[in-house]
Amino acid sequence: MKSNSFERFESYLSPFADHPVLQQRVLHVLEQLPADVQTDFLEDPRFRVTVDNYQAGVGWSLLMPAPGVNGEGSRCVVLRLKLNDASERFAWYVIAHEFAHAYLRNGGWGEITDIEEAADALADSWGFSRPSRFV
Repeated sequence: MKSNSFERFESYLSPFADHPVLQQRVLHVLEQLPADVQTDFLEDPRFRVTVDNYQAGVGWSLLMPAPGVNGEGSRCVVLRLKLNDASERFAWYVIAHEFAHAYLRNGGWGEITDIEEAADALADSWGFSRPSRFV
């Protein structure tokens, strides 16, 4: 039986059906996000989550509208399968960091104008700080 959270976020979790560890990690981060962030994602049809389909020697493909001015365009989060095998804490951080980019529409946060620093700071505020040592 699927949990209420799983059902609520199912469209974001279905791309990871063949990768249950990563799917659970994505769900964990989604469940920890503030309610207003969850609502923002759930109510915006431009927001989606998918798995990176990179193949050595072939490359990868992903069709989506490019992010645009004023938050227009795609809000797609693409996660790599190696997050399935990374340490749990590191995977949660990366997932939250990428969700932060989507929430911020690849912009700054408060007085932080660097988009990577902004995503790190927002993810940290959600309880997912950058691990001091990547494992």
